[in-house]
Amino acid sequence: MRLLPGVSLLAALLTGVTVLAPASPAGAEEPATAHCARQDRLRVPGAEHQQSVCLDDLTTAGLAGTPHTDTADQAGLAAPGTRNPSDVPGVQIDGYFPDDSRLNATHGWAHDAQFVIRLPDRWNGGLVVTGAPGIRRQYSTDALISDQVLARGFAYAATDKGNTGPDFFTDGRGPGDAVAEWNRRVTELTLAARKAVRQRYGRSPESTYMTGISNGGYLTRWQLENRPELYDGGVDWEGVLWTTHGPNLLTSLPVTVARSLGRASDEDLIGAGFAPGSRFLWPYHEKAYWGLTQKIFRAEFDPSYDPACPGTTAGGTVEQIFAPCASDASYDYASRPASVHRAVARVALTGRIGKPLITLHGDLDTLLPIATDSDVYTRMIDARGRGALHRYYTVQDGTHTDGLYDTYPDRLRPILPCYRSAFDALTRWVEDGTRPPADRTIARPASGDVVNSCALAE
Repeated sequence: MRLLPGVSLLAALLTGVTVLAPASPAGAEEPATAHCARQDRLRVPGAEHQQSVCLDDLTTAGLAGTPHTDTADQAGLAAPGTRNPSDVPGVQIDGYFPDDSRLNATHGWAHDAQFVIRLPDRWNGGLVVTGAPGIRRQYSTDALISDQVLARGFAYAATDKGNTGPDFFTDGRGPGDAVAEWNRRVTELTLAARKAVRQRYGRSPESTYMTGISNGGYLTRWQLENRPELYDGGVDWEGVLWTTHGPNLLTSLPVTVARSLGRASDEDLIGAGFAPGSRFLWPYHEKAYWGLTQKIFRAEFDPSYDPACPGTTAGGTVEQIFAPCASDASYDYASRPASVHRAVARVALTGRIGKPLITLHGDLDTLLPIATDSDVYTRMIDARGRGALHRYYTVQDGTHTDGLYDTYPDRLRPILPCYRSAFDALTRWVEDGTRPPADRTIARPASGDVVNSCALAE
């Protein structure tokens, strides 16, 4: 970065503004491979606001403690001891697209539809796009996805999905609007990022991949079903399954609320698809996931069921946010009005993927039971005659978030290293024609570094 005299690198990073020295002489073309070349030309199409910065390291190692990432929003997603690459110089663009909701306060903007685009100096010709998992924001998968793909030379783009936080369901005018926006925002970012890549490197991406975890996995499935022309393939890490008639979150989670209130038994949960071997994880999920997830998605798709709970907010305190709605213990999706099913149908999956997809799911997932999610989605893909485009790997002892591995190292294994292996397998499949291993269960190894290694073929 060519800073003006008297302007320190630290000051430039803290302000998020790059102060460049005078431009090169007229007619002198800066090579696209030079450090942060063509930064002044970068304009994200459709963005209402953007700011770019030239950085010596676009990875979490270099960005931690700066405004260019948010490590707090990544909490709990990766296992302690995870090794990530570093030292990837390039340009980062932060900004937002036009939106009328204000749930994302990152950068003090109080503006949704925020995005981040990272353009490494050493580019391999590819682009990776993702959307935030859960109700997190655009930096949430920096350590899981961004660091690794940047080190391999990919450009990277992530979106907050257009609404964030436990009150995401307040966005939109009608049931299902908030989740429907997620898909639109991913498409919007993909198109814009491809053009930003062309501005930076002088040519469009040779390959574009969609990927994500949890809600990001759902977005991956939806994009490959509905916008396959934009992508060359995708990796779906335990994507949420939405189907019009079920299964979906609103069919699997009510029994968990009933159990927390003493109205259902452990056997009822097992009958609903929760793995018997995951019992040791149930107390944590009862406190941190089940009740909250049920009430906010029920409020999104079926607000008339109990208008008083959660009402216009999921809660004003941590206790209120995580507390379930007692009425959800009796929620019966099948008996709800047709309008509710139509709201879900707007975002439902069909299995009709149009590009290669690799799915990974842990057999101890205690938020999205594998039996009512990826097992079902795989059958949907096969029923649509698209099985040749799909690979499905069950990760033995994997659960929804790798952060729990440190608490149960003798019972769990992280999925991240298997995800990284799957992404490598996808790129070989797409770019070299090398087919990945057949569908299988990836057994937990008896020894070795399970936090940082995983072979799909073992």
